[in-house]
Amino acid sequence: MFIRSICFSLVALLFAPIVTAEQKNVDPFEGVNRKIFYFNDSLDRTLLKPVSYGYRHAAPKPVRKGLRNFFSNLGEIKTIANGLLQGKLKQAGSDTGRLLINSTVGIFGFFDVATKIGLDKHNEDFGQTLGKWNVPNGPYIVLPVLGPSTLRDASGRITDSFVDPMTYRPADQATNLSVRAVDGIDTREALLDLEGVVTGDRYIAIRELYLQTRNYQTEDGNVEDDFISDDISEDGFDDEFLDEEF
Repeated sequence: MFIRSICFSLVALLFAPIVTAEQKNVDPFEGVNRKIFYFNDSLDRTLLKPVSYGYRHAAPKPVRKGLRNFFSNLGEIKTIANGLLQGKLKQAGSDTGRLLINSTVGIFGFFDVATKIGLDKHNEDFGQTLGKWNVPNGPYIVLPVLGPSTLRDASGRITDSFVDPMTYRPADQATNLSVRAVDGIDTREALLDLEGVVTGDRYIAIRELYLQTRNYQTEDGNVEDDFISDDISEDGFDDEFLDEEF
């Protein structure tokens, strides 16, 4: 497993120099990306959005919050692993405490007890880890169904799958797909109230939001960016929202 993870990391190292952070053309595949974007947008409007509205009306808010906490708790394993890879030992220790407390006292993560006792949530992934290792983003790409990404982040997704508990869950494929579908619907439901935020050319707006947010996360917020620090905060989006949704 470790060898496979290193192989995927080498893929990012090999291809990421195609477009560096200093180059203006971060989207050399815009033509293809837009086609995939329109496909994803059509799928969202015809299927995901209506289902998410139905989910919101069918499931009480405490139930939705509990499910969101549950999936967030599963993500702690990924966060701990990448925290260690980035040398954030103190943070990784805190995140381990969160996982243990929420998985036990919080009943498998349905209740976020850890935050209430002062163990703040962090979000780390292998895309951010590669960024910490000075691997450039590479070209911006839009993935079918999964949405915006970069070559670096896409390779990071693959590596992160090796520490995803659902990858090794001993259950039939239909059950695993159902659980992942619930996670996706829950995430989409959380975005329903942001429909009016993106205006103009939605493709460009989402691309810029994604790239700037990922830069913000990789640099742990140590960036000078009016788009993230001012506009986002004025609309009420906090760092945790940015971490969860991107």
